[in-house]
Amino acid sequence: MKLSDFKFHLPADLIAIHPPLNRDESRLMVVHRNTGKIEHKMFKDIIDYFEDGDVMIVNDTKVFPARLYGTKEKTGAKIEVFLLRELNREARLWDVLVDPARKIRIGNKLYFGEDDNLVAEVIDNTTSRGRTLRFLFDGTYDEFKKTIESLGETPLPKLIKRPVEPDDKERYQTVFAKREGAVAAPTAGMHFSRELVKRLEIKGISFVNVTLHAGLGNFRSVDVEDLSKHKMDSEQFIIEEKTADFVNKAKEKKRRICAVGTTTMRSLESSVSISGQLKPYEGWTNKFIYPPHDFSVANAMISNFHLPQSTLMMMVAAFSGFDLLMHAYKEGIKEGYKFFTYGDAMLII
Repeated sequence: MKLSDFKFHLPADLIAIHPPLNRDESRLMVVHRNTGKIEHKMFKDIIDYFEDGDVMIVNDTKVFPARLYGTKEKTGAKIEVFLLRELNREARLWDVLVDPARKIRIGNKLYFGEDDNLVAEVIDNTTSRGRTLRFLFDGTYDEFKKTIESLGETPLPKLIKRPVEPDDKERYQTVFAKREGAVAAPTAGMHFSRELVKRLEIKGISFVNVTLHAGLGNFRSVDVEDLSKHKMDSEQFIIEEKTADFVNKAKEKKRRICAVGTTTMRSLESSVSISGQLKPYEGWTNKFIYPPHDFSVANAMISNFHLPQSTLMMMVAAFSGFDLLMHAYKEGIKEGYKFFTYGDAMLII
């Protein structure tokens, strides 16, 4: 498949700027792979499509406040620093993006906070925009993290063109979030409220966790027409033995196994045996899933509506079938479904 195959016109007003008032009251499009049938529901209606013994696999990553605003020494120029990942805990080394990148050189110091209570030094230029920063901080690691927490901002994607609001701190997380490390939220999981999870559990549906710390690569555009030449950014993921065992037993019993989101699906497809068994794993994946692809573990998937020509859309197309997804997206646009991070949901079964 080619990049141009995934092009479609998305009206700007269908990109969600705010989350729905209640998590489980976003709209839900249900897409049936075997018949092509499309249903229009509310997300909380998802309970009607699952039975006792079915499994939901969710990503329990937690987004940290990755966007900092600082000033450059001497000039006072305003610099945005986006924390990508911690490289060395003891040395306070971080892989970051800086904007505007052209103003930053090795050796420059950056100051954060009203009292300049956090200082960082640029020690390496890794890419045109990327840098390695060493934070100069005398306190304990916990004190350092609290400082970052207080100065950092919820890293909403730039496409959401509004200031960050207090509610975003909670709403740009899932109710499953517990392992900090992501700079982008696993958005499909954001539709679950605690009440809906409880109702599903009472019905007999089990929730198990994987962890994939989603990075900015989720928003990076594909700039090659031949998809086989696109390189995904590596992301850290963890599948524990108890999760793998639970999922494999459900698979043996022919239960419905639902991957909640593209990050969960990437984790599952990055650690399977030749026989299609899920394996425990802790490491990194840069797996790029696009049509055609044979999925080994999940037989259902929850996803948001994704942007044209995005790698996320391509993965969903691989699961649903390309023609069916394009039809569903066309229907979604006609019906006014909201796209992107805070948008509506799709269940593919």
